Amino acid sequence: MAENEIGESLLRKNKYYEGCPGCKIEHFKETNTGVPFKYLLYVWIVVLCAALPISSLFPFLYFMIRDFHVAEREEDIGYYAGYVGSAFMFGRALTSVLWGMIADRYGRKPVIIFGTVSVVIFNTLFGLSTTFWMAISTRFLLGSLCGILGPMRAYASEVCRKEYQALGMSIISTSWGIGLVIGPALGGFLAQPAEKFPNIFSPHSLFGRFPYLLPCLLISIFSAGVFFVCCLLPETIHNHKGNDEGCNDSDAHGATAFEPHSSQKSLLKNWPLISSIIAYCVFQLHDMAYAEIFSLWAVSPRKNGGLSFSTADVGEVLAFSGFGLLLFQLFIYPVVERKFGPVMVSRIGAVLTILLLSSYPFISLLRGLTLMLLINCASILKNVLSVAITTGLFLLQNRSVTQKQRGAANGISMSAMSLFKAIGPAAGGSLFSWAQKRQNACFLPANPILQLWPTINCITPCFPM
Repeated sequence: MAENEIGESLLRKNKYYEGCPGCKIEHFKETNTGVPFKYLLYVWIVVLCAALPISSLFPFLYFMIRDFHVAEREEDIGYYAGYVGSAFMFGRALTSVLWGMIADRYGRKPVIIFGTVSVVIFNTLFGLSTTFWMAISTRFLLGSLCGILGPMRAYASEVCRKEYQALGMSIISTSWGIGLVIGPALGGFLAQPAEKFPNIFSPHSLFGRFPYLLPCLLISIFSAGVFFVCCLLPETIHNHKGNDEGCNDSDAHGATAFEPHSSQKSLLKNWPLISSIIAYCVFQLHDMAYAEIFSLWAVSPRKNGGLSFSTADVGEVLAFSGFGLLLFQLFIYPVVERKFGPVMVSRIGAVLTILLLSSYPFISLLRGLTLMLLINCASILKNVLSVAITTGLFLLQNRSVTQKQRGAANGISMSAMSLFKAIGPAAGGSLFSWAQKRQNACFLPANPILQLWPTINCITPCFPM
């Protein structure tokens, strides 16, 4: 009798429901033991679409705020820039849990398609902004309606077998990191085209009247192409009715040392999930503050403690970072993760980040070729470490829950992270503006970068998991 019950249990466990897209993916993973390159290519493209508009504005944000004429003094520009930078993340913080719940209930694909359309519309409108409040409103709506990243993180873990999940999360982090590098590079090279390329763009043309439209429009055109890629994505959620005990969820159970049934509890009581989210949020606050401060610092005049870079110079530095990031994530990170585990990789990355950022004040004292060489090397290393930490935390979060709660878990992670990231630009911009006014102060007189980096370093997490 016991043997029959065991046999029936095994049959139920390996049962696939005909017509269920989730079961189809599970069957694909069981019968295809190799890397799902096609699905991971789709993931890479869609995540790149979501990442490009996030930080593409930072190289030209200083000049955009200046052109809005809302800042009474040059030193106040960073203050207003911080609010525009925070609007996207604040909007995403309010809606990420909702998008995760929708993705769990109705599928990953509808949420991803809707988010792609939102990028096309609202990123273009941001490029057409003529007032400070229009810029804030379009960025807020873009963040609120683009719920792509959370479902894509769940999607990447669901289309990969357990042994390739690190590669899947590396694809997510690599695409995300490259988007956060290419986006500012596009913004830096293509903003104000009538001034940079007067032989091509007339001051009276569309791009002359809207000097920040071109980089936004190119990103929106790319997103329109990604919309058609989204239509090719196979759904991974199970849609059969009634008892779903037969569905395999091999990705979550036993994947780590976490509790095998932790996903059956309330997500807020799942400590492995919550602890990884806390570390993720703190570091993302650190990372977002760095992203904005670096660009503001680089384009600020030297009399205010900056580097006097042009937007093209900033774009060049950020573009070089992308190549090193791509090589590291595709070829080095999966090997390192298998050897040391995601927690140790994240801890090592956090410690090295503190040491790296502590060197920036000394780099700012250099000039010429030496400055460009060292700032490029530092930028590459900073992005590599940042994405290594993020990838490790992605793995921890997705392995701590099963598919039924993976969308909601990623939604909670995205919402909390977005709230922290919303604080980053506003706090960083205000601190940057404050620091620029204290060049000759009696208390804490310093180059802005000397005051900012220690503040950022203080919030780097120690990952006590």
